[in-house]
Formats: sequence, C-alpha cells, structure tokens
Amino acid sequence: MTDASQTTDSILRSTPDNPAPDDVTAGYFTGHRGTKIRYALFRSAVVPARGTVVLMQGRNEFIEKYFETIRDLNAMGLWVATYDLRGQGGSDRLTKNPNKGHVRRFADYERDLEIFLEQIVLPDARLPFFLVAHSTGALIALSAAPRLSNRISRMALCAPYIGFHGQPLPEKAVRPLTRLMSWTGFGGIQMGGDKRMIPFEGNGLTGDRRRFDRNIGLYKTFRDITVGAPTARWIHETLKAATRVSSQTHLTEITIPTLILAPVLDGIVPYRLQENLSRNFRAGQLITVTGGRHELFQEKDIYRAQAMAAIEAFMPGLDGGLNLSETET
Repeated sequence: MTDASQTTDSILRSTPDNPAPDDVTAGYFTGHRGTKIRYALFRSAVVPARGTVVLMQGRNEFIEKYFETIRDLNAMGLWVATYDLRGQGGSDRLTKNPNKGHVRRFADYERDLEIFLEQIVLPDARLPFFLVAHSTGALIALSAAPRLSNRISRMALCAPYIGFHGQPLPEKAVRPLTRLMSWTGFGGIQMGGDKRMIPFEGNGLTGDRRRFDRNIGLYKTFRDITVGAPTARWIHETLKAATRVSSQTHLTEITIPTLILAPVLDGIVPYRLQENLSRNFRAGQLITVTGGRHELFQEKDIYRAQAMAAIEAFMPGLDGGLNLSETET
C-alpha cells in the first residue's frame, strides 16, 4: 500500500546548495509490519531510459544525501528509485526515542526491499533494474540477493558493511557483548556516542571537505531525519547478517553479476574483509579504489569519479564496457 497524499515538495528537503533533482515523485509506502517508509522515484530526461537503479542507503543516511549521485545516475539515462531504511530518514522510527538507530530483525530490512520492488519499482519504473548500494544497504542487498535474481540484472555494492574497525571496542569484543545484551532485554541501549557532528579532521568517511560540510549542514538543518548511535540490537543483527553473507555457502547462491567497490582507506569497514569477500564470491568482481574512504559517493572527485565510471561501465546497455585492468586503481 502506498501513500502519496503529501506533495513531493513537502516530503523531500531541499537547500540552496543541495537542490532536489528534477522530475521526481515522492511518497510513502507501507513496509513490513506496517512501518511507514519514505521513498522517491527520480526520472531521467534521457529518452529512452536505459533502466532503473534501486539505490540503497547506509546507516543514518537519507534520500537528500544522495541528490548529487542521483543527478549523475539520471544523466546516464537511469531512473533512480530509493527509500529511507526503516528507523531513519523520513521513515518511521522503531523506538520511542527517535535518536536511536534500531532494527528489530535484520530480515525486516530485506522484507522492506522486497515490498518496495513489488509495489513501487515494478509497476512504475523502467526495465532493466539494477541495484546500487552503500554500506548497510549493501549488506541488505547481499543478504537478499539469492531471491532477487529474477528482478535485478546487476548490483554495484560500495563498501559493504561486513564488519568494522576504528571503534573504541574491537569487533571481536562487540559481537558477544551485543548478543548478550539483545538476549537479556538490553538490546535497546545505544552503543557508542553520537557521531553525527564529527570533525572533518581524521574522519574515516570522506576526504572531500565540501561534500563533508554539505552533509553536516543537512544534519544540522534537518535533525528530524537523522539518528544517533546504533542500539546493541542493531549491531547484533547486522553483524550476524554480515557473518552469514560472507560465507561461501551464501555467496554461491548469488547469481546476480556484482561489482564490489572497495575503498582502501575505508575508516569503517576493513578493506581486507571486502577483498576476502570477493575471493569467495563467484559472481562478484572487486574494484579497488586506492585512497578512497568509506563514503565513495561523498568522496573527492578523483575517487568518486572512479566509482561512478565503474558503475556506468558495469551496467549493461550503458556506454562502454567494464575492463578491470583499466578500472582498478
């Protein structure tokens, strides 16, 4: 069930330095277990359209953060269909405290994606369908991929969240701690501090000051679509999913040709984990972006352009063809 009773202008938030792309329809659909999910469909001016990208966000991201990337994809002749993950952005929160980054079950994310494809993308967008995902969105895509082969032609996954580093506690300590907290009724406790307003110096997300400042400006202007630290339950559910999707058994079940865009200086997901994932992933190809940090779509042009060019070359029907020897850097 979809809800487009509000106008697009009232659903999406534009600022002078981050205007919404043209020709967009925005609204809400009902996700798994009745959760209200905010979505948008951006149409390309290129005729005929070359297909549609389903764009999946990372944790504590929202549609507005991707306006620049959506505009670039539209210029390639691609429509873009995207939505805010449950519990963040303009979608329903899952706890009484709206600042908590929370999920009840990781499978809820996957079910929302399936509903989005069934109710929004299949009826309203243009074939063929591709999937481009970042971080947590890429983890969701990897998890759901064995069931998506009849709908998604190709996937490009940027810095898939299959583990972490650079945090106060190492992952090997966090895993049993968050599992115990989830099992004993303390899964709603937030872990770590609020990192929405981190300084530019030393951040592991991007080396591009302009895009970093633009995103911080969005966080400050639209506090209601951001969330703070994740809960123990969120960490437990996502790390459990990360272990499962990284297994050779699961990766063998994925038949969708997949591009893994792995930034070497990723401050969130260790590069070695992304490299190891590709070794066991028969349908996957690794593109190394030397010098890039976690948020490649928010990075300096020299790194961001590599990611966008790889996506354009990888998607069938677009100009060029993927040559790994030329694309790896």
